[in-house]
Amino acid sequence: MITLAKSKYSKYVITELKKFNSPEQIARYGKFAKRIRWIDEDVIPGAFQMNTAWYFAPQPKGPGQHYHEVSEIIGFIGSDFNNPDDLGAKIEFWIEDEQFILDKSCMIFIPPNMKHCPLNVLSVDRPLFHFTTVPHGKYEIKGMKKQ
Repeated sequence: MITLAKSKYSKYVITELKKFNSPEQIARYGKFAKRIRWIDEDVIPGAFQMNTAWYFAPQPKGPGQHYHEVSEIIGFIGSDFNNPDDLGAKIEFWIEDEQFILDKSCMIFIPPNMKHCPLNVLSVDRPLFHFTTVPHGKYEIKGMKKQ
């Protein structure tokens, strides 16, 4: 076994959270979630973007409607090992002009240029795992509307 410190490939293994936000953004986010890891081309040249977090409290005013020029996958996974379909939370999510109230673990595919959000975490009974990924080196938001 080769340790990370001695590996020529250790640059591809992320074991810490990259601090990419201002202290104010980190403090605001920390009221409802704990970011786990973030990867993009700034962390590893050539990587696509992925963000992971544990949500532990409601966020009734999440991101407003926006779009990306590339596709995105958004996921919410419940933390009940015996019932992984139960999200243990209630999330309001919009795709274009359709509202969804999500209470089951899910992954959402957003094609390029499709408007989506607001994303509002209405209730959290137990922590839930959240991720987003875009097949691009940066997470770039276009046309953001405030809630």
